[in-house]
Amino acid sequence: MRLVILGGGESGTGAALLAKQQGIDVFVSDAAVITPGCKYVLTNHQIPFEEGGHTIEKIQSADEVIKSPGISHKAAIMQQLHSYSLPIIDEIEFAARYAKGKIIAVTGSNGKSTTVHLIYHLLHAAGYPVALAGNIGHSFAKCLTQGHYNYYVLELSSFQLETISHFKPDIACLLNITPDHLDRYDYSIEAYAKAKWNILRNMTGLEHFIYHKEDRLTTQYLQEKKSLPQLHPMSMPPIPSIGSDIFRLNLHNQSFGPIATSIALPGRHNQYNTMVAVTAATLVGVSSTIITSALPKFSGLPHRLEWCGRLQGIDWYNDSKATNVASAVVALLSFTQPIIWIAGGIDKGNDYGSLLPFVKEKVKAMIFLGKDNSVIRKAFHPLGLPIQETDKLASAIDMSLSIGSPGDVVLLSPACASFDLFKNFEDRGNQFKERVKLLMVK
Repeated sequence: MRLVILGGGESGTGAALLAKQQGIDVFVSDAAVITPGCKYVLTNHQIPFEEGGHTIEKIQSADEVIKSPGISHKAAIMQQLHSYSLPIIDEIEFAARYAKGKIIAVTGSNGKSTTVHLIYHLLHAAGYPVALAGNIGHSFAKCLTQGHYNYYVLELSSFQLETISHFKPDIACLLNITPDHLDRYDYSIEAYAKAKWNILRNMTGLEHFIYHKEDRLTTQYLQEKKSLPQLHPMSMPPIPSIGSDIFRLNLHNQSFGPIATSIALPGRHNQYNTMVAVTAATLVGVSSTIITSALPKFSGLPHRLEWCGRLQGIDWYNDSKATNVASAVVALLSFTQPIIWIAGGIDKGNDYGSLLPFVKEKVKAMIFLGKDNSVIRKAFHPLGLPIQETDKLASAIDMSLSIGSPGDVVLLSPACASFDLFKNFEDRGNQFKERVKLLMVK
């Protein structure tokens, strides 16, 4: 068998390593320059590759092609390959062929990383041999070359699910579907949702599906699908009123809670993510005693409503991972204090309309950080709130200090991609944290 992998990044390199380990004739082709780290891995394992362009003759001779998730089906090379009728799959599909353990797969527009890390945390606390991989910087295929585990917890993006053929998780979690990456899907939420639903494609009544029962698109799809796994619908926890009971989760005659005080993460969305993670852990057999003990020890992930400290009586939060509107909504809803909101970046076809009522209610002032703030400025200008603009993060922080008062919150929750001014959302968040920390020690 001859296998060609398009893309020499983390996903492609991982697939190449697994193919080599399985004795498959493999070749890697990347239209861009492969990073030194990945190039070293390929060279060290004697895996042939090309970079800076595709040689169609070398790809055409493949029995199967693995497409890295960053490559759109609209790309010229993909259009060319479709004309040759070559089988094209994703790295996740390829890796799953060699996974002997059970797979817990999590997808959704928002909350994936927190949820998979929490599931991993709970299974690890129970002593289960468990690995974490997927759309979090750790290739599933590479993970399989490093050892075998009883459980694989995978974060999966819509890009990784587009060409699923036989992949079937034992437990699938679809957290939510809100507009994101629509530029890849011809600005169609239905096309984007269809990619997410691929996680269900091969599931049967022997597997489990955890989903948001208030998600209209998903519930409609389930009504139309003939073969279904065991369904576990979840709801966003209610907002507790003064004097009311804090939300508790009851599952399989076990009670977990109070959820709101069991985790050190702000926001109802994190309570929901916790409910999903607890459900998944319970389905694989983790006891309520272990779950109750482990939950308070989970401190969350960087760049997701990450508290950076208190400066001049103001609490500073890094939510740089909020690269779409829905993420920014849940961030704003997580606070009762007046918010100075730092937003902006590369607009991905965002509809800011759903944000307007929350900004009007929660936000004291807005600072737009980006090379071109015209779209986001136009969307929020009618609210009449103070607006400042800059293309420098240090200036955005200085503006926040000049506007803020003790008791306020400064929230970096951009609702946009980061690539206009930063390498990625991590770079944006890290620079924010470093600047705040520097000012705190002065």
